[in-house]
Amino acid sequence: MTTPQVTAWPLEPGLLSEGPRWDDERRELLWVDILGRCVHRATLTRGGGPDRVRTTAVDRPVGAAAPVAGGGYVLAADQGFLYVGEDGSIRELAQPVAGHVGVRMNDGACDPQGRFWAGTMAYDESPGAGTLYRLELDGRCSTVLTGLTISNGLGWSPDGATMYLSDSGAGSVEAFDFHGDTGGISGRRTLVRIDRPGTAPDGLTVDERGDIWVGIYGGWAINRYGPDGSLRATVEMPVAQVTSCAFGGHDRRTLFVTTGRERLDDAALERQPDAGRGARGPGCAPYRGRVPASGRAL
Repeated sequence: MTTPQVTAWPLEPGLLSEGPRWDDERRELLWVDILGRCVHRATLTRGGGPDRVRTTAVDRPVGAAAPVAGGGYVLAADQGFLYVGEDGSIRELAQPVAGHVGVRMNDGACDPQGRFWAGTMAYDESPGAGTLYRLELDGRCSTVLTGLTISNGLGWSPDGATMYLSDSGAGSVEAFDFHGDTGGISGRRTLVRIDRPGTAPDGLTVDERGDIWVGIYGGWAINRYGPDGSLRATVEMPVAQVTSCAFGGHDRRTLFVTTGRERLDDAALERQPDAGRGARGPGCAPYRGRVPASGRAL
């Protein structure tokens, strides 16, 4: 067990904070509140705390966000993908889940080539109802993988040859051979399986050595796994619902962690008042694809 210093940011807790991403170009941390329907961006003080925090409200649950090269942000929200301009305007991109009642977009991330990936889940967490989608550089949307339950954390090895995906419903972290030229995946294998009742692998990040850091939802911890799936360390957290993590900050040595407080009663919140707050690793890859100059504004 390792016990590094864990500090809670003095911000209003989110209902289900998720998807921290460090934007190295803009020097800001990006994260979402899925149930709170908003996207947050924060610059940092020299001490690593939040400085200027800007929030964009969205009219639907938002599962993930990523910066766009050249300006703005792309979101995985409710039934598909949105683009948020620097002025806060929001426009719809592809909507692959349109008409799928009871299903929403969940976590997502950009691959090294700049495509934006995000998966879905059913609100009732029905097995097999999740699908993984890829927003292409030309703005089209491709279906990559079906039969997931809660498509969650995504990450890539430092050499870009392996993609990792958490399926929280199945309690597993999957690994795939990744083909960067096409965005294709193959050679699926289960890297990690968590069978403890009430816990599940959630969001993840990969450090520059290739270790995979996984938030353990319901487990009060972040686990660090080697590329072979071996457990190398556990970072204990003061809250149960650890949703995701990302390296960032001025030297990229701070691990930023998001957490949730959904379904926690007053007694549980009293035991973990920081629920819902938000090694060295790279900043996130931006989306490098086409975004609309005009279109349906929300």
